Amino acid sequence: MTAPKSDFIWMDGKFVRWDEANVHVMTHTLHYGAGVFEGIRCYKTSKGPAVWRHREHIKRLFGSAHILGYEIPFSQEEVLEAVRETIRKNKLDACYIRPIAFLGDEARGLSTKALSVHLSIAVWPWGKYLGDDATKGIRVMVSSYTRHHPNVTMTKAKATGIYINSVLAKQEALRNGYDEAVLLDPFGNVGEGSGENIFTVRDGKLKTPPAVSVLEGITRDTIMRLAADMNLPVQEMYFPRDELYIADEIFLTGTAAEVTAVREVDNRKTTSNRMGPITKKLHDAFFETVDGKNPKYPGWLDIL
Repeated sequence: MTAPKSDFIWMDGKFVRWDEANVHVMTHTLHYGAGVFEGIRCYKTSKGPAVWRHREHIKRLFGSAHILGYEIPFSQEEVLEAVRETIRKNKLDACYIRPIAFLGDEARGLSTKALSVHLSIAVWPWGKYLGDDATKGIRVMVSSYTRHHPNVTMTKAKATGIYINSVLAKQEALRNGYDEAVLLDPFGNVGEGSGENIFTVRDGKLKTPPAVSVLEGITRDTIMRLAADMNLPVQEMYFPRDELYIADEIFLTGTAAEVTAVREVDNRKTTSNRMGPITKKLHDAFFETVDGKNPKYPGWLDIL
């Protein structure tokens, strides 16, 4: 398989060719994981290419860096424009966007005091993350790995080092014949997927875990607001893994996953056994909003 790529990457204010966008092997973030990143999508819409909830993503990027204790050497407005320029430079009308801030190689050891902060922005064409048929649903397993305790690491930061937890859970799920993993929180309740938030539907009621030890997903927020518009209240509450086994519907949300139905958990089928009616309503509303057809949220699209 050839990984998708584009022609140019933005690095510290300059464009370099994709194959020349390199950093030194002694880069601090490579060794210790103190980088922060975002995953953003640009959609091909009826009004032209549009970056989805652009400001919210860049705000979270800066918030993640602040949590880790360093400053990105560009303003949020400069980064917003750099993302737009990178998409234009690569002549893409739809793509995935990966800004990443990382620490340099000026010193050795754990201290970050003497290190420079760098920012890169890559874009590439990327389709569906969890299967092409959204209505079919995917199979997931409850992972043997646990999501981070909020006193063990910074759970509000989208930090590179934190994602080893997700990598291990994803590998385990794939080795066992599943499409994705669901991790429990440190107290044994359902947390999230390896890179997605999770929702359940039971007797017409929506539930999702509170954003305590899980990331405050921007797609999660989108779905909660769209659900409210449909008079479908969402309860943020803790629930155990066996609640998944008796759910009528389950779906995952995330920038890469968008809205992905789950048909089976640990070899137990959901009642719908595919994308259920409430999931479909929210899935369709999400993509209508992405295409600019929802007049309530025009600000969610940054049209190039």
